[in-house]
Amino acid sequence: MADSTLTAQRSRAQQRPRARGTRRRRAEWVGYLPYLLPGAAAFIVVIGYPLMTNVYFSLFKWRGGMAPLRWNGLGNYVDLLGDDKFWTSFGNSLAMIVAMVLVPTLLGLVLAAVLFDYLGRRFGAQVSSVLRATYYLPQILPVAVAGVLWNWILNSQTGALNEILRGMGVAAPPNWLGDPTTALPSVMLVLIWVQMGYPVVIFMAALQRVDPELYEAAELDGAGWWDRFRAITVPQIRPETFVVTLTCTVAALKVFGPIYVLTRGGPESSTLVPSYYSYLNFFDKSQVGYGSAIATVLTLVIVVVAVIILGLQSRSERREREGV
Repeated sequence: MADSTLTAQRSRAQQRPRARGTRRRRAEWVGYLPYLLPGAAAFIVVIGYPLMTNVYFSLFKWRGGMAPLRWNGLGNYVDLLGDDKFWTSFGNSLAMIVAMVLVPTLLGLVLAAVLFDYLGRRFGAQVSSVLRATYYLPQILPVAVAGVLWNWILNSQTGALNEILRGMGVAAPPNWLGDPTTALPSVMLVLIWVQMGYPVVIFMAALQRVDPELYEAAELDGAGWWDRFRAITVPQIRPETFVVTLTCTVAALKVFGPIYVLTRGGPESSTLVPSYYSYLNFFDKSQVGYGSAIATVLTLVIVVVAVIILGLQSRSERREREGV
């Protein structure tokens, strides 16, 4: 009897700290609620509800408006597998990634290093700041304004580029946006011009936190600009490189505005991308369910790509910590 009483007392004594810890954690969560609820409500209204509605519509055949919804199950997704335009649009997304991620990130990294480590030292911080703002200017231009500008430059009849080529003796200059062989490279050129300033600004901001003594010590040891860039700049701003890669990849996969303004997906679907193909099915063809299926697949692709990039970033940071 005494043993059982002692055991019960010990059990109650062990449960008291556990109960106090549970109450403390519950109190902490209650304290966080005023900060979490507005964000959660905004997420549900802006992202959660539209996403679930889109997935719901993708399971139907619907022409929009007051037309009846006809259950189609996974039929829209099955139709996507045999849709050549759908696969063409995702193939063109790879070109968008090259134009909005690969080229701007590499060139932006070199430009940021030149502005910060060379021009900033030689001509002062004000000169590098002005050049940085110049590179970033296309990012703040409205898409319509940029489209009008580049249509004026690339117009086959009256465009500035073809006028220059005619002046140089080219009798029949290319139809840059109207020929399937030149439309996609032309759009890629425009996207590189638009996107270049973003990595330059991010990388220059990242270089501000790098210890200048590293550059000074390397310079005293006889390291040239390229050696300092390879051994100091690139490793030190690796976290920002992952951020730029992630954000630019997402932007490339869901690019819409430049395609709409410049080519409308043509000619012959040579510049068609998933977001614009979804738009065509939603509004031009009144195939809302099919357009919703395209948008849903695009969302899943973006989520998977984002998870992969974040996983690579976590692995890189873990290896860096283990190396230290």
